[in-house]
Amino acid sequence: MKTHREELWFHVKRRRQLINITPEVEACLKRSGIKEGLILCNAMHITASVFINDDESGLHSDYEKWLETLAPEKPHSQYAHNTFEDNADAHLKRTIMGREVVVAVTGGKLDFGPWEQIFYGEFDGKRKKRVLVKIIGE
Repeated sequence: MKTHREELWFHVKRRRQLINITPEVEACLKRSGIKEGLILCNAMHITASVFINDDESGLHSDYEKWLETLAPEKPHSQYAHNTFEDNADAHLKRTIMGREVVVAVTGGKLDFGPWEQIFYGEFDGKRKKRVLVKIIGE
């Protein structure tokens, strides 16, 4: 069995953003040479997420509205966590959206269902953050 590890780095200029990272993950898979196995992608920061869904702008807008309803950014004073930082909402949004995804690799390609894509969700941006890509297989 082979393993391959890479990190994808992002510097999001806004506080929140969804980024389709499927092409970057596919490039990691190609560099790995693995044809059959599993790929794990996980956010290496507790205010960011990796998830799978459709790359459709209306859906992305719906996520923003829904997450802001569940964990509004302001007022910052509503959160006990916000004594030194002001990002409690980002921690909660990450919990809702999830930390990682695992995708099957078949024939050297990501084995997706229709419309599935991998996204990096940033909920407390304006600094450099990373995603781990770990691939195992043959």
